[in-house]
Amino acid sequence: MTEPQKPLAGVTVLDLTRVLAGPYCTMLLQDLGARVIKIEMPGTGDDSRMFGPFLKDVSLYFASINRGKESLSLNLKAPEGKEILEELVANADVLVENFRPGTMEKLGVGYDHLGRINPRLIYAAASGFGHTGPDSKKPAYDILAQARGGVMSITGWPEGEPTRVGLSFGDLAASLFTAVGINAALYDREKTGKGQKIDVAMLDCQVALLENALVRYQVDGHSPQPLGHRHPTITPFQAVRGKDAYFVIAVGNDLLWQKFCDAVGHPHLMDDPRFTTNRDRCQHVEALDVLLTDIFRDKDAEEWLGVLNAANIPCAPINDIGKVMNDPQILAREMIVDMEDPEIGTVKLAGNPIKMTHVPETGKRGAVPKVGQHTETVLNELLGYSAEAIAALKEKGVV
Repeated sequence: MTEPQKPLAGVTVLDLTRVLAGPYCTMLLQDLGARVIKIEMPGTGDDSRMFGPFLKDVSLYFASINRGKESLSLNLKAPEGKEILEELVANADVLVENFRPGTMEKLGVGYDHLGRINPRLIYAAASGFGHTGPDSKKPAYDILAQARGGVMSITGWPEGEPTRVGLSFGDLAASLFTAVGINAALYDREKTGKGQKIDVAMLDCQVALLENALVRYQVDGHSPQPLGHRHPTITPFQAVRGKDAYFVIAVGNDLLWQKFCDAVGHPHLMDDPRFTTNRDRCQHVEALDVLLTDIFRDKDAEEWLGVLNAANIPCAPINDIGKVMNDPQILAREMIVDMEDPEIGTVKLAGNPIKMTHVPETGKRGAVPKVGQHTETVLNELLGYSAEAIAALKEKGVV
């Protein structure tokens, strides 16, 4: 019995991205079945190959988001390199890049040019501020997007210092939106026969993910402030401390509140007018916090989690990364997979969170490509270059 094809099987992606926002996007496409050809500068490759941590001199930062891709070394500044890219574009479905706007045009391979070579091409550009607007060409990093997009202003503790989200939220948000745009454009192409350009800005993505902060500002005219570990409009929806450790509770409605009061042995709180409705509890959150501190201080977190789970009250431990990698639910969903590499051995990485009925999970991922490892294969298979022609291009530093 043949294994079902993944949904993007047959889609060829030219990956001109580097570091995080672009490579994470193309990793998602590869997990969904696309053939991803990572185009890197001969010799040096993606900057993130030099980012730690390292295992046997291989960057696990790079490996974690580029495993299973093919690497084609290509110097786009050389005329022959530009010509090869144009030939590849003629045979590709998608091109993804995350250069500063204008860079591809300076190289002579912007969308206007490549779209004429292949009108079915989907050209996806992820950048800091997008390809339009007064700040389009400004340099951008994750922390700039988090800061300017308002995320740092609502993260952390009241009266505390501005706090960056503990992962690259700006880059990763742009990756996800770019992947969504690419899949939508592929579907649109099935109907229209035409490709198009996708322009995703990290800053735009931060604004799109501000959730209810925008409307809260409009209600009272005050910019929302950091609240630590609690939710701004649902109470109690926060971290609490047992005798030995913190854990979280999420009492998302008034019926759950009543069940919660029973479960923790304080049914009288249901009748306290300060806490009758979620709106009441939000207005008296400080008083409720004092009561919760007293309630939970007498048992360990694990014991409280047992009590709350038994009563079907939403709750969870606050896992460190070691515990995440051994969480039974996470393992059951195959969210920790093995990347098997001949040089560094087996490394455990995050799996694909998109589970699909006809796409079985394998629990395995491909190896880390070396710079230019697949150059000969790609040029021969896709463009028909001979071994002699490829050798000549290597001699000139083109590939």
